[in-house]
Amino acid sequence: MTLDKIDLGIIGGGVMAEAIASRLLSEQVYAASSILVSEPQVPRQEFWQQQYGVAVTGDNLTVVKTAPVILLAIKPQILDKVIEQLDLPGLAATPPLIISILAGVTLNKLESAFVDYPVIRVMPNTPATVGEGMSAIAVGKKVNSTHIDQAKTIFTAVGQVVEVPESLMDAVTGLSGSGPAYVALMVEALADGGVAVGLPRAIASQLAVQTVLGTATLLKESGLHPAELKDRVSSPGGTTIAGVAALERAGFRAAAIEAVKASYHRSQELGS
Repeated sequence: MTLDKIDLGIIGGGVMAEAIASRLLSEQVYAASSILVSEPQVPRQEFWQQQYGVAVTGDNLTVVKTAPVILLAIKPQILDKVIEQLDLPGLAATPPLIISILAGVTLNKLESAFVDYPVIRVMPNTPATVGEGMSAIAVGKKVNSTHIDQAKTIFTAVGQVVEVPESLMDAVTGLSGSGPAYVALMVEALADGGVAVGLPRAIASQLAVQTVLGTATLLKESGLHPAELKDRVSSPGGTTIAGVAALERAGFRAAAIEAVKASYHRSQELGS
């Protein structure tokens, strides 16, 4: 394993780490030879090597000593254990940039663990897997413009990036972090509605998925306000306004708002 040209280290080889790394490689942001992944499970190490051709190790310390940028992608509950293993003080003459995607783990906690390290906290979401993710970043005290550019380069490869104050990260979690589940539930419900009125399941599912995808793309590319698009589709006395009225009676918008709020409050609880 050659480690003299490593540009990115990843601690944790799980699903989100793989989603990000696969996009970085396909978009040629990093070469496979410049990525080092730390993963404790041997079968998973072998998968990373065979699937992506990256360097792998079972030692987190090797990553911190080697990589100038480190993506921290472990489970939040094992952070303390990982930090204990690293023996961080004085470990690196030039501390690497730490980019954490750990849900609910605050900058304060990260900076208390990685003393004198530049730290950026990121909340990505699962559409990153197909390059359509939404990531919010919040920066720590030691971070400079170069560090921010490095983080944005990584997460632009998996979708769009916004920079927010950390005080808004729980709100981001409630909306875009948890949002894919809400949208998936809506797609499932639309398909169920199609089945209820006689459509075959496969066709109903295809119609629901493409309708949501097409509508989101139209809103994104046209810049239309959602209410304006809704009004354009809803002709007087027509089918769409009848459906919209049914959604209003069922409290559809209120339920979506409450879902975001519930996720926001749960994120606050997990981070406290």
